[in-house]
Amino acid sequence: MNHKDRFLATVENAPVDKPASWLGLPIPLAEPALLKHFKVKSIDELKKFINDDIYPIEVPYNFPPSNHIACAFNFAKVNHLDKPDERTLTAPGFFEDYNDVADIEKFNWPDPSKYLDREESKRRAKAIDKDYARMGILWSAHFQDACSAFGMEQALMVMLTNPDMFQAVIDRITDFYLKANEIFYESTKGYLDAVLIGNDFGSQTGLMVDPAMLSEFVFTGTKKLIDQAKSYGLKVMHHSCGSIFPIIDDLINLGADIIHPIQALAEGMDAPNLKKHFDKKVCFCGGVDAQYLLVSGAPDMVSRKVKELVELFPTGLIVSPSHEAILPDIPPANIEALFGTLNR
Repeated sequence: MNHKDRFLATVENAPVDKPASWLGLPIPLAEPALLKHFKVKSIDELKKFINDDIYPIEVPYNFPPSNHIACAFNFAKVNHLDKPDERTLTAPGFFEDYNDVADIEKFNWPDPSKYLDREESKRRAKAIDKDYARMGILWSAHFQDACSAFGMEQALMVMLTNPDMFQAVIDRITDFYLKANEIFYESTKGYLDAVLIGNDFGSQTGLMVDPAMLSEFVFTGTKKLIDQAKSYGLKVMHHSCGSIFPIIDDLINLGADIIHPIQALAEGMDAPNLKKHFDKKVCFCGGVDAQYLLVSGAPDMVSRKVKELVELFPTGLIVSPSHEAILPDIPPANIEALFGTLNR
């Protein structure tokens, strides 16, 4: 099997020659230590060295200062939250003091066609070896952006006290992502296999929002985003950190092919529990704890956990850290243990 074949078989819970894997997205500060440890010159070389299966393709979105589609909306009332690593949902948002649906027109809504580079999108996707599973990293976090539009605490209050206002804002955000994603899909047609979208719905111990409210306000947009990706023949990986056990069935029914990242220490998200309740109903991605094990554990502990996961999920699990971002506090030796165990 090549990387793509292995990925697709895993998504379908079909037999595989070896466990599928994904390194995730090392942040720039983590890259030097990884390259030094593995004696390689680039993340591309690292992915080949560890025999990784998924190649992520970031959206080229040219909107300074972040140049990142996850920061397409300047909702924050303060001016120091313009980069992905500084962004917070809890800062006071533009709509904090507005309560009339007509007020949504007072915000300067961006047009993604002005900032999303079509030619660069195609170039990035076309440059990836077709033997990889090529996955667009689109995020399309319409719920999280709606929270930042008001400030998170205020947003959750508006959901209860002024539902029409919250719905108008989240619908406008969803429309932005549907337009942006269509541009990206059209630009990369024939060179893409999967897409990563999602929102963080969970805390360490449970959902941040009642499932009924997510169904009322959020999942309609999620369904549109998933259906759009599937209309282009793409597999959909849906991301949410935290304890999201109560809505996994919802995400499956909405059309998600893969649930990411299985935050291993969050309530109800341990691999045996997921196996018990969702075996062969969906594919998972994650499972190797990035809160404690990969940060503070020894390589032999990481290796044992990987073996446990593979025994539990001979397929149907893309083995990966339980957070997409590889941070500098993860010793490269533990990444070596993770992938070395899979390859053996």
